[in-house]
Amino acid sequence: MSLEETPEYRKRKRTSHAVCSSPSRSTVDPLLTPRSVTRVDTEKCDGRQPCTTCATTGEECNYGAEAVPKNKSDLILEVAVRSERLLRDMSAQLARVSGMLDGKSSSHYHTSPTTIISPSTINAGHRADSPGDHISNATLSAFHASTTESILAWPHFNDFQSLREDHSFSVFHLESSRAPLTTRPATVHPYASRSEIDRVVHSFQRNVNFWYPTMSIAQTAEVQVYIAAGVFGDSVKSCLALLVMALGCASELICSYAANEDPHSEELELRSHRRAMGEIYFDCAFKKIYLAQAECSVDAVQSLFFTAIFFAFLQRPLQAWSFIHATAAKCRLLLAYHNPDANPTEQECLRRIFWSCYILESDYLAELSALPQTGIADIESSIPLPGEYQTHLSPTDEEQSSLYFLACISMRRLLNRVHNLLYARHTGVAFDNHQFPSVVAELAHQLDEWKDLLPPPFQFTVDLRPLTPAHTAAAFLRQRYLTCKSVIYRPYLTWALSMTATGTVEHFPAPVFEGCKICLEACWLHAQNLGSYPHTVLVDTWICSLSMASVMLITLAASRLTALRGCLSPEVAEMGPHLAKLLTQWMHIPGHGVSPSVLQSVKLIGDAGVLLRMRLG
Repeated sequence: MSLEETPEYRKRKRTSHAVCSSPSRSTVDPLLTPRSVTRVDTEKCDGRQPCTTCATTGEECNYGAEAVPKNKSDLILEVAVRSERLLRDMSAQLARVSGMLDGKSSSHYHTSPTTIISPSTINAGHRADSPGDHISNATLSAFHASTTESILAWPHFNDFQSLREDHSFSVFHLESSRAPLTTRPATVHPYASRSEIDRVVHSFQRNVNFWYPTMSIAQTAEVQVYIAAGVFGDSVKSCLALLVMALGCASELICSYAANEDPHSEELELRSHRRAMGEIYFDCAFKKIYLAQAECSVDAVQSLFFTAIFFAFLQRPLQAWSFIHATAAKCRLLLAYHNPDANPTEQECLRRIFWSCYILESDYLAELSALPQTGIADIESSIPLPGEYQTHLSPTDEEQSSLYFLACISMRRLLNRVHNLLYARHTGVAFDNHQFPSVVAELAHQLDEWKDLLPPPFQFTVDLRPLTPAHTAAAFLRQRYLTCKSVIYRPYLTWALSMTATGTVEHFPAPVFEGCKICLEACWLHAQNLGSYPHTVLVDTWICSLSMASVMLITLAASRLTALRGCLSPEVAEMGPHLAKLLTQWMHIPGHGVSPSVLQSVKLIGDAGVLLRMRLG
């Protein structure tokens, strides 16, 4: 296919006033950062990428950068777009450096933390093919070295043999040996008044459909009609309606815990009722899920996705992942065989479900790195980001939901970049102190840009300042930010730990100490800011339990070094009890038994907390 035949070329040529300007023909505003320029002189663009003018002068083609005024969504995603270019350059640079390092003696890495923590990472044979062939896709590498189980395997925990022996658990084996979810012997469709239906659906809209805005207001109205009619036939639409009610009841239950830390007897009774109703609705829906598995339609994809969400609420990660996998496969199929005459709202729904699966699958892969991947991360750069879609009656709610969704997508993409560049099994540079500082610096810059570009409703301060219940979305994003920051700067901590493998170190080089301090402060803030945010409790309890176990282990490892104790907050010993209290409460919310891996994480947090207090006196 020639350039003139490509859709992108035709799209560019349709703009009759297309112009292009390059930095060499720009007037630089001295008040702006070096990354910013004010374009004055413009020339006609011929629609090529790069255009002929820029190709001739050797300049970067900036066509289209200012053809349309930027809205809030553009501002959020601006950093992601720029990151693509920076990451491609970074990947090429890593490949060049790897080629130079391949010719050097392996003794060059004698003092590298890699030789102590992850010897295979520095293997020159693996470095040879490190260029990021798929750098445009924010993928998460299988068998990466940043899971909680990987951290517990660090040699620095040899001093805590009892901790390792008591908690050398496989998350997968714990969960796979769990008793299956039981179904009710008889199907009983619950009765709900119109006001109850409206309340439950509204809770679904305000929570699940705000975090993952995949259901249109037309679909929501159809659900209300189905439930009010009380006739639940064997159809995918009936299954979908029942799932919405189940998630609405779960949302009400979760919000009750967030709003009432010390409930009275009436509130406790109401919680039991909501839990029971959610169980009944899900039981009815789950008995019809085979219909969604056999059908290729948007409603079927949505039913599979909502089933995954409910299993996440039940803290059953393997079942949740299984339905995410099924959702992603069917979603990819329908997107690949797109019917040009299809309803555009259905295509937008599929794209939003695609991005929701991308977020959730990546979250699960972050802790279960050997899970077979769906392939959505391999094509995510080719799928349009969420566009216009009527999900809420209020234009403000609809806009904020879309912006929040975009912020979560861009953060998950950045997290995947971090895991891949730093902790990929054979190509991660986290354990190579010659390469990781520049990578960390760039990733940290991108993280700060992500934060700075958040819209006002989602902005937050990086401290212990509490956010009001009206700003739980901002609180959730702050937790994501702190997670990402601690993972980005973790290589400095492993470097410092490796320096002490052969002797005591009284003082670390300033860059190492500062990197460790940033990592440990992010861990501390992440733990202390954790609260019963609805998004966290309903969807992320399992993920959060393992993440917080990692925080405790990292802090405990740092406490071994006298030179790093100055990086720890004086109140760091409070982390363990705070986390254990929250997670213990959350793991009992769904009923149906307790997740064994969440329970094990809580025990690990408690034991690590005791050892931490002993270390700090």
